[in-house]
Amino acid sequence: MRLNGKTALITGGGGGIGRETARLFAREGACVIIADYDAARARLVADEIAASGGDAAAIQVDVSNPESVERMAAQALSSSGGVDILINNAGITRDRMLSKLSRREWQEVIDVNLSGVFHCTQALVPQMIERGSGKIINTASIVGVHGNIGQTNYAAAKAGVIGMTKTWAKELGPKGIQVNAVAPGFIETPMIDTVPEKVIAKLRESIPLRRLGKPLDVAWAYLFLASAESDYINGTVLEVDGGLVI
Repeated sequence: MRLNGKTALITGGGGGIGRETARLFAREGACVIIADYDAARARLVADEIAASGGDAAAIQVDVSNPESVERMAAQALSSSGGVDILINNAGITRDRMLSKLSRREWQEVIDVNLSGVFHCTQALVPQMIERGSGKIINTASIVGVHGNIGQTNYAAAKAGVIGMTKTWAKELGPKGIQVNAVAPGFIETPMIDTVPEKVIAKLRESIPLRRLGKPLDVAWAYLFLASAESDYINGTVLEVDGGLVI
């Protein structure tokens, strides 16, 4: 019960990595707030956790919209009294080679994957500062570290998340708040469903562990950074990629 008595808000908590993280955090004693663009999906996860004896709530949010994020924060704080752990996990892809990448595809990914992290953190950090403690964990990507063909928008957004993580670690560390990032490699989520199987096969061969990651692999990393076991870790980027170097 490493998170007993803590409240964790997970954006993009209705599916993939977010869903596994919500389940794991609930098992570890946290009250979990599942914030997702898809309200029905968030409610399904919250109901599943509650049916297993956990404590969970669902909130609809569009992280790219500051007003929607403000409503989410107000609702979360009103119902919980305070958020101890923020997992900025919501994300989308719009993959395209640079020459074919539209301005809309660029902006959509930046708005969700980069600006969304900014909006959610800015909305929830004041109450962490007031309480003198908190854990903020941002979802980066190995693509943000190494780049990747066909992912100009995604790589730029995730590189920006890493930059914000390191900046906030310096700003908020003296206030008792730790800010870290997790950089997943290629994980078996709906986000890679459109990737051809022959490409997936080549990816497996390039990963020393010879498999794609599972959502729970990333959730375990989130749990470590959210728990007291990581209390002296701040401003780091934890790569969860099976040893892959693109």
